[in-house]
Amino acid sequence: MFTLLFYGCSQQPSLHVTDDLPKEFMDEDFATVLKLFQKNCQTTKAKKLYKELCIQAHQEGLDPKEFILQNFEPRRLIDNHDGDAQGLLTGYYLASINASKTPSPRYKYPIYATPSDLVEVDLQAIYPELKHYRLRGKVIDGKLVPYYPRSQQNKIDADVLCYCDSKIDRFFLEVQGSGVVHLDDGSTMHIGYANQNGYKYSSIGKYLIKIGAIKKEDISLQSIKAWLKEHPDRVDEVLYQNDSMVFFRQKQEGAYGALGVRLTPMRSVAVDRRFIKLGSMLYLDADLPDATHLSRIVFAQDTGGAIKGSVRADLFCGDDKKAEALAGALQSPLKLWIFIPKERDE
Repeated sequence: MFTLLFYGCSQQPSLHVTDDLPKEFMDEDFATVLKLFQKNCQTTKAKKLYKELCIQAHQEGLDPKEFILQNFEPRRLIDNHDGDAQGLLTGYYLASINASKTPSPRYKYPIYATPSDLVEVDLQAIYPELKHYRLRGKVIDGKLVPYYPRSQQNKIDADVLCYCDSKIDRFFLEVQGSGVVHLDDGSTMHIGYANQNGYKYSSIGKYLIKIGAIKKEDISLQSIKAWLKEHPDRVDEVLYQNDSMVFFRQKQEGAYGALGVRLTPMRSVAVDRRFIKLGSMLYLDADLPDATHLSRIVFAQDTGGAIKGSVRADLFCGDDKKAEALAGALQSPLKLWIFIPKERDE
């Protein structure tokens, strides 16, 4: 069956205006925040959100702290369905894989560019009320049918960017959405999300919990990878639980999110843009796996198939082994605020 993918921000999360930010807010590095806000304002979406504030942010002699305090009002995000103010914070990172431009017994798992026969239907052209939906598939005998799921990826006819040496690493590259490819000739290539096959994301972690392979309290990127490597005969069974596939394109160095700016470790988050508009300035409060408390301003600069809900964020942790370890273990209760421009008296 087809998957209708939602884009835009037609659903608004509930807000609490009176809730104060954590006390750590006043110790924020406002100079860094202002620089990130200025970078954020290079995008069309952020300019639309913050209008004249994007212009004011570039004025000389501006006091960063005063700029934030005088121009923004924090509002607590609340889940619309159950009224819960506590959500979930997870993490992601810039993946790293080994690959070659040519296939071989070692390098045999293709990383695809967007297939030429993948069709995207603009539903808005016929049904204006569906302007936030996309339909993906392929045309056979004049009819639009679903595209190939992960289990039929061998049927995909697309350019291959490279061939990697691990289907497990390839899977998690898709989950992360971007990565560094270390080629066998000593060079590197940076790739990022280009498109996907039209199926909803399904968590293989939940499947492993369901079949009793890993306990819920032990689930993490690291434990999933370890289980898959210990059970090579069941890798396909598990990976095929997620029909969704990501296609890539070559990009400039670094990790770039859906907003189009280079992601900043521990300051960029992926959100559900049904509820939070890309480019928004947010404040998150959560405990990290090492018991470190994280309370800071972040920016909504990316999206992800697994990020669902208004009090939900995926923190970009960086591009090294430490970032991978943090992202893989991060599953923390989250409090989230959004900064709204203050209304000015005429």
